[in-house]
Amino acid sequence: MSSMKEHPYISTLKQQYADKKCSRRDFLRTATLLGLSAGAAYALAGRVAGEAMIGAAKADMPKGGTIRIAMPVQDLTSPHTYSWVQSDITRQVCGYLTRTGQDNITRPFLLESWTTSEDLRSWTLNLRRDVNWHKGRPLSAEDVAWNLKRVLDPATGSSMLGLMEGYMLEDYETGKKDAEGKAEMSKRLWDANAIEVKDAHTVVLNLKAPQLAVPEHLFHYPMHILDPEENGVFGVGSNGTGAFELVEYEVGRKAVVQARSSYWGGGPYVDRVEFIDLGAQPQAWVAALSSKQIDGLRVSEVSDQEVLAGMSHVTIYQAQTAHTGVARMQVDQKPFDDARLRKAMRLAVDTNAVFAIAHRGIGAAAEHHHVAQIHPEYAALPPMQRDVDAAKKLLAEAGYPDGIDLEIAAKNDPTWEMLAVQAMVEQWKEAGIRVSIKAMPSALFWEVWDKVPFGFTEWAHRPLGTMALAIAYKSGNAWNESHYANPAFDALIDKAEATPDIEQRRLVMAELETIMQEDGPVVQPLWRGLITGFDSRVQGFTLHPTGYIFAEELAMGS
Repeated sequence: MSSMKEHPYISTLKQQYADKKCSRRDFLRTATLLGLSAGAAYALAGRVAGEAMIGAAKADMPKGGTIRIAMPVQDLTSPHTYSWVQSDITRQVCGYLTRTGQDNITRPFLLESWTTSEDLRSWTLNLRRDVNWHKGRPLSAEDVAWNLKRVLDPATGSSMLGLMEGYMLEDYETGKKDAEGKAEMSKRLWDANAIEVKDAHTVVLNLKAPQLAVPEHLFHYPMHILDPEENGVFGVGSNGTGAFELVEYEVGRKAVVQARSSYWGGGPYVDRVEFIDLGAQPQAWVAALSSKQIDGLRVSEVSDQEVLAGMSHVTIYQAQTAHTGVARMQVDQKPFDDARLRKAMRLAVDTNAVFAIAHRGIGAAAEHHHVAQIHPEYAALPPMQRDVDAAKKLLAEAGYPDGIDLEIAAKNDPTWEMLAVQAMVEQWKEAGIRVSIKAMPSALFWEVWDKVPFGFTEWAHRPLGTMALAIAYKSGNAWNESHYANPAFDALIDKAEATPDIEQRRLVMAELETIMQEDGPVVQPLWRGLITGFDSRVQGFTLHPTGYIFAEELAMGS
């Protein structure tokens, strides 16, 4: 165990909370990130009952049975490079070091605890000592270090690279030249001891720069802890630390996980979980739930709410989230290299109207800066109202007094995406922005999503605004599909990530949000609320903001 003491800023947090200078939510989230246990943080906030540990109060859950869940079954081979949905299957077999709950509080999972230094540059990760791999050997610090090094290797291609590179990596010359004779650059750990194994149960991360959100980054969906002996490859029979093992898997059809009796945590309660791929049409999913061919939907279309409400055997679940969609422009492609045109695109859109049309009021209208109202560091700015005249003026200043013709690439499904694009296209017309829609199936779209100059892209929930901004818009990041590069913006992200003081961090976020509205590369119309339905016999289910399934918590009643 680490001998590091309680982080000194926690005492400041306690006083701020007592003086009503920070909210209960902000106190809980920041104190737990700094290493205070969730139970202790809730106790200090006067609500011990808020701590919902996995397995607690579930001893009377029914045992046995199979739960069938409709969701895409995609290629599962490489968990560290997943794009999103695949993690729901692998998560049942291979766990994460941490887990962020519905309350946005991050708790240890495969970790027992963590501590951080006063300057937020040294993080000590203490592993649980009761976790074994399915094949019997204990989970070790060496296993964890291998996984961290692998996701941070550019050759792996993980989105963890973009999330952690600012504090874990450095650029270096490879010694090779490109076709133009310029030195080829790559990334590597900034220091030989950046990831340090202290003993069998302790890993220390020595950071290049301060970072508050390390525990939340460890819950990013591709950060599965895999068995190093399998070299990052996942499939039927793969070793793991989770409550289930994968026993069947066919892309586009079905994946099955079978419960293990030797799980270290609470549960599992069911014998099997079947993930069934019913294709891209949500109507097929809903029909299968109606006819009891399946027991639940990973997520549903908002347009299915009334249909689900009409099923007497189904319980509906909703969650407010930071899932979103953005009409993004590549700033190194004309005409999107002009910030005036980009702002005109935003000013020509009424986000409230688009939200009402595309998502039926389930969620919230967005503000064009990719920081959600539910993000703890969200800063409220004056509303960016639709102003068609101002949009026309900016277009004229950018050299388009007679308007402009553009094409946007978008997916045919899910329905809300096309509805949002169509609504914006109609609004853009009034400002002289004539946009044609290049509609394509999802599979084709995801082959070109980061290549088209103008496209509408779905972005998944992140618990922090800084996480979303760093992954999507920080210079050079692999998932920066807009190619946005703004040194002042990058520096502010680094500053926000290194600032534990809540009010100071929010002031920095206000600057970031303003840059996005004035100069940024996206038009963002809405935040999605998630909705789904499960057979009422299914017990223990809650809709997590990420949409993640935690099958060890589920039981099947009679």
